Amino acid sequence: MGEPTEIQRGDTRRADTAHGGGSEATEATPARLPEGATRAAQSRTAALRGRIRDQRRSPARPRIWFELALIGISYWLYSLVRNAVPEQEAIAQKHARWIWDLEKDLGIAVERSINHAVDGVGWLITGMNYYYATLHFIITIGVLVWLYRSHPGRYVAARTVLFVTTGIALVGFYFFPLAPPRLMTDGGFIDTVQSHHTWGSFASGPAAHVSNLYAAMPSMHIGWSMWCGLAIFFLARRTWVRVLGLMYPAATLVVIISTANHFWMDAVGGEICLAVGFLAARWLYHEWVYRLPRVPAREQAEEPVTVPEQWSEPAVSSARR
Repeated sequence: MGEPTEIQRGDTRRADTAHGGGSEATEATPARLPEGATRAAQSRTAALRGRIRDQRRSPARPRIWFELALIGISYWLYSLVRNAVPEQEAIAQKHARWIWDLEKDLGIAVERSINHAVDGVGWLITGMNYYYATLHFIITIGVLVWLYRSHPGRYVAARTVLFVTTGIALVGFYFFPLAPPRLMTDGGFIDTVQSHHTWGSFASGPAAHVSNLYAAMPSMHIGWSMWCGLAIFFLARRTWVRVLGLMYPAATLVVIISTANHFWMDAVGGEICLAVGFLAARWLYHEWVYRLPRVPAREQAEEPVTVPEQWSEPAVSSARR
């Protein structure tokens, strides 16, 4: 009788390995890892994925030095890129005429009438010039500071919305140069900054040579002001503050039209950029910005209060007695 088949196969495999013919076994041996190492690697990977998931669903409290550096560098890059876009005057004028004709066809080309009417009220148009030059930055920075201090769990996502919105705007400045109404050839608009000798735009007066004159589409005055207004409306506690939040982008719209800095369509472009910014943040953090926890989840969790075991022993002993 011969040996069992399994024993014969086992002897054959051992003989092949001894003569260097066990290539299959040789290839499989390096792939084998200690079970403990494999489980440790899997545990580290799972922990990393868990941290990333938690960070996306509840961003950690931002660090002030990092945020200041990020905002400063981002605005510097924004200004650099915006002003480095080639000033294609002929194309910008062509696009302005196309926008103006489109608005006429839609029956919304009322910017020139508003511009002339408001220009006749000196104190009002002067105030609008200063509004256009200052509040765009002051209120945006103020809302960022407020979110950082009072809503740290939502700050990072809200800041992401603003950054994405601004980044898309830079693409628009580059690929769609557009002359603002006041610089439009034969448009009949009044440049209120020059006519009233005020400062209210980097595209007029002495500062014109350091700014891109034809970066009007989309309007970041509208994009940023709506970002501020929505943050105030959804997160402020007092009703009158929430109302002011909604009034801010509405007032900004009136200002950019009255001062002939933008067309209606520029404002629409700014809102589209903002909508994309909110969608990007929704995808990144798995939740709408204002529905994220006010304080990061890890700061909300309270550690359980532990009592030494011996403290409870007398009570247990007396109860048993």
